[in-house]
Amino acid sequence: MFRHVLGATLFVFTGCTMIPRYERPAPPVAGVFPGATDRAAKSDEIRWSDFFADPRLKRLIELALANNRDLRLAALNVEKAQAQYRIQRASLFPSIDLSGTFTRSLAAGYTTNPGDSNASSATSTGTGLASSIANQAVSSAAANQFSVSVGTTAYELDLFGRVRSLNRQALEEYFSSAETHRSTQIALVAQVATQYITLREEEEQLNLARQTLMAVQKSYDLTKKTFDIGAAAESDVSSADVQVQTARVNSYNYERLAGQAANSLAAIVGAPLPADLPPGRSLREQRVLADIPAGLPSDLIARRPDILAAEHTLLSANANIGAARAAFFPTITLTGSAGNSSVALSQLFTKAAQMWSFSPQITVPIFTGGSNLANLDVAKVSKRIEIATYEKTIQTAFREVADSLVARTVYTRQISAQEALVAAQQRRYDFALTRYRNGSDSYLGVLTAQQDLYSAQQTLISNRADRLANLVTLYKALGGGWRQPQ
Repeated sequence: MFRHVLGATLFVFTGCTMIPRYERPAPPVAGVFPGATDRAAKSDEIRWSDFFADPRLKRLIELALANNRDLRLAALNVEKAQAQYRIQRASLFPSIDLSGTFTRSLAAGYTTNPGDSNASSATSTGTGLASSIANQAVSSAAANQFSVSVGTTAYELDLFGRVRSLNRQALEEYFSSAETHRSTQIALVAQVATQYITLREEEEQLNLARQTLMAVQKSYDLTKKTFDIGAAAESDVSSADVQVQTARVNSYNYERLAGQAANSLAAIVGAPLPADLPPGRSLREQRVLADIPAGLPSDLIARRPDILAAEHTLLSANANIGAARAAFFPTITLTGSAGNSSVALSQLFTKAAQMWSFSPQITVPIFTGGSNLANLDVAKVSKRIEIATYEKTIQTAFREVADSLVARTVYTRQISAQEALVAAQQRRYDFALTRYRNGSDSYLGVLTAQQDLYSAQQTLISNRADRLANLVTLYKALGGGWRQPQ
């Protein structure tokens, strides 16, 4: 009979869940990105290995994906969420246990001696317990008990969807953790690329400072010789010396910054940088896919993992409302077992030794002190909190894309203008140096022109680095191209 009950339990009608119908909140942003014109291609088709062309940078990204501890933690959190979902999912099915027991016991007792006439006298006259026991014989017997059974304990019939609501909640949390892991991977790749660009910028600034130091050192040496023969003023020597010391200070400064940038890059990668890395490219030689299509906000919502993670968290909160609603209704649990029990092992599996038990239990909430209502209110408020978080995530993503699009357009024109400025400052410096050597002008004109040229060259290096970093930020903000298997 128990087998029939168990079979009926597995196919019992479980009813519908009480999870509210989910409607995705409308994006609280404009329908198009400012500055977005090209929508022909899809950025989610661009893998990071195709986006970056520098072989040194590619190798660094591969190392980071294999060694970065933040990414490892995110992956472990996904595994943990998956295991928690499996635990919750197991409650949908009854747990069946098989048990076998053997008990051997010794029972002792007393029997009255019918041949002793004093026994009845002691009993009838109540002469005392000692007299009664003295007229009884002690007997004992050992007994065996064998049993084997299979059964289920406290299996809840999910008539009102409470268990399935909790299962859906755990599933959405798992999906959210998976998207968070993907978001961490995106952030890591972008972080490595941005830090690599920073390192290249500091290295180029260091090279520029050293080249400038060599140039002004030669100018100082020439001015000093000219002064020694009486053809130059002492103020010119002092000005040239100021150039040398300033260039030397700048060299030391960028040497420090370059070293710190290399240390930061190694920390992000999560391992010491190998000595056999491929050669890197200069900022001017860097090639990335600059024409990244911006698409529409709807594409962003379907592609960016942090937005997807926020929506799965919202769906989890929505499922929790179903569980809170189901708590107002009765809970039915089943406990049952079937097996055999006998005092002799040889008779344990005979038909006469069969036994079974079936114990359904229903629990109806009558008075809970308002806890069920409070739990439902908490679940509803939690959903509203997640809606606000979801909308805020969309707004942040929209702003990041919009800012990057504006910067992409401006950086191209700004770099062209800065290159023209560097060329003009170079001509000015050459002209001032020629006039000084011809005796037509003081050294102050050379000093001023050299300082302005150096400043323009520094700005050009920074602009190139900023443009590359902005393209990386745009690619990350669009959430495209990061589905490459690792």
